[in-house]
Amino acid sequence: KQWYQRRVRGGGSGPNGVTKPQMDNPLYQAFIEAGQQAGYPYTDDFNGFQQEGVGPMDSTTWEGMRSSASVGHIHEQIAARTNLSAETGCLVTRALIESGRAVGVEYRQGGELKLARAEKSVILSGGSMNSPQLLMLSGVGPVDHLKYHGIDVVVDLPGVGQNLQDHLEVCVQQECTKPISLKKWQQPHNMVRIGVPWFYDQSGLCGTAHFEAGGFIRSCPGVTHPDIQYHFVPSQLLDHGRGKITHEAFQVHVGQIRQQSRGYLELQSSDPTDHPLIEPNYLDTEQDRWGMRECIRLTREIFNQPAFDDFRGPELRPGPEYNTDKELDEFVRTYGDSTYHPSCTCKMGTDSMSVVHPTTLNVHGVSNLRVVDASIMPSIVSGNLNGPVLMMAERASDLIRGRGMLAPAHKVAVYCPPSLETQR
Repeated sequence: KQWYQRRVRGGGSGPNGVTKPQMDNPLYQAFIEAGQQAGYPYTDDFNGFQQEGVGPMDSTTWEGMRSSASVGHIHEQIAARTNLSAETGCLVTRALIESGRAVGVEYRQGGELKLARAEKSVILSGGSMNSPQLLMLSGVGPVDHLKYHGIDVVVDLPGVGQNLQDHLEVCVQQECTKPISLKKWQQPHNMVRIGVPWFYDQSGLCGTAHFEAGGFIRSCPGVTHPDIQYHFVPSQLLDHGRGKITHEAFQVHVGQIRQQSRGYLELQSSDPTDHPLIEPNYLDTEQDRWGMRECIRLTREIFNQPAFDDFRGPELRPGPEYNTDKELDEFVRTYGDSTYHPSCTCKMGTDSMSVVHPTTLNVHGVSNLRVVDASIMPSIVSGNLNGPVLMMAERASDLIRGRGMLAPAHKVAVYCPPSLETQR
């Protein structure tokens, strides 16, 4: 934590900025108070001692801008390093493997097919969709699937593209009785008003992601650590911001964070320009369907707490017509969305379905070919992926350079609920 965060809260001096939220809108505090009234604990830092509870949600931003991996790790380095160069506008078509060893990559740029040779190793960091696709295009994957597409088999690895995991979420939306949501700021003339200050000094409403409150709770007694996550926003938000705002409203994005369903990814063809076929297989188990119903019911309970009495209008989504298990299942299947956390399609391990070795991150059966991204997770993390992937990459860097693990800086205490016999 101290490595990757340089925080407004204090502590940490790493390359990625994490900022404490502004919490200027009273609806944020209403959500946090309502969560506590519903019986959940308060936490002031989801990334610290206590993840469980409701509270303010930090963002990976710094001085009003996104603090991405690229900004934190490349932008400041590329001018200073003589051994780092970047090519853009490229599509990698396959890894070059000779006699069981990765020796480079083939890629297209500007209509021209090019080669990049590697003296030491090739590292794939295309993410949970592109990395398994590229491995299969390179002849590494399920043998029958590769042969079906006419690809010469280099290594039969049946786990490539399998074990796809993601976080499914839905939005529970409530009309707001006071004109304090973000609705007016999404009108064209007001967008200009808030845009100008941001372009000047990255301040104001455009300098935040607006998901400034949230929570991690347990779905039922006996669950050892939170399995439901909340992102609260003081606005109506439709189709990831593409839909037209029609109401003063507030909403949460809520979903399970340890779903049991497993999907997969396959090649559409041997053409690298063809997108892979992706089957997330959401809601494949009854446990997952029950969990998403609980997400909605527990949210309704929070929104009906006294803290929202001054703001609560009618429920807009799902709406009063969705109540039974069958009706809620229909709503989730119709309106459920990815939280953009695909992972685990090149999982590390030593079993027959693993793809990379856990101590080297080398692809099984191919020397000098590594995968470093969210695809190597054996199972999805109980939260967002960005921070964990950055930490995995740092560990991978040490592995590749032959460095041992860092010594623990200090003993870290972790919150435990008073009892597992109750949910909250």
